[in-house]
Amino acid sequence: MSDGHQHAASFDGMNETYRRRLLIVTAVNIGMFVVEMTGGTLSGSKALQADALDFFADGITYALSLWAIGKAMRVRAGAAMLKGLSLLAMGLWVGGTTLYQVLMFGVPDAEVMSIIAMLALGANLFSVWLLLPYKDGDSNVRSVWLCSRNDAIGNVAVVVAAGLVALFHSGAPDLIVAGVMAALFLSSAWQILRQAWGEWRHAGAHDGAGHPH
Repeated sequence: MSDGHQHAASFDGMNETYRRRLLIVTAVNIGMFVVEMTGGTLSGSKALQADALDFFADGITYALSLWAIGKAMRVRAGAAMLKGLSLLAMGLWVGGTTLYQVLMFGVPDAEVMSIIAMLALGANLFSVWLLLPYKDGDSNVRSVWLCSRNDAIGNVAVVVAAGLVALFHSGAPDLIVAGVMAALFLSSAWQILRQAWGEWRHAGAHDGAGHPH
């Protein structure tokens, strides 16, 4: 498609196809948050609950990204920083609850866990396919891609964990995956915050140079 060629690092989301795809992905993520959080609560799976939170954060992230498209660089960078901070908070929360759950030694329902995880994986692969042509760009666009990629990786891990829970009748694989996802959240938060902060400073320097006192 002709408007899919805007792959340069400066791509800021000003593309009708990108906006339309982002709107679809936003709806998919909010819907899957409800499905997966329900499944995670019913099955007792911390990994599913962590992934559900990722869906919710992504839904908010995508809505914020849609709003920020076309705004000034500092506004876009500020939106990306908010998303980075939300990922940081999620990573800390999932990590903390996982450590607590280690002491409880609960075993999740592997069957429910597997069904919900497979459904979530399908939703995420669809989202990744929609956004793949737009994985590079400013911090606002980049944060969207990182969130989608995290979801897909997380869902593959949850599917594997569900199989291991069923095989060994142990909650350990579920907790390990939740811990890995917490680390992934923290890593992505760092990447987003670092790029957004650089863009924020660059925009400030540019504004200062353009408006001497």
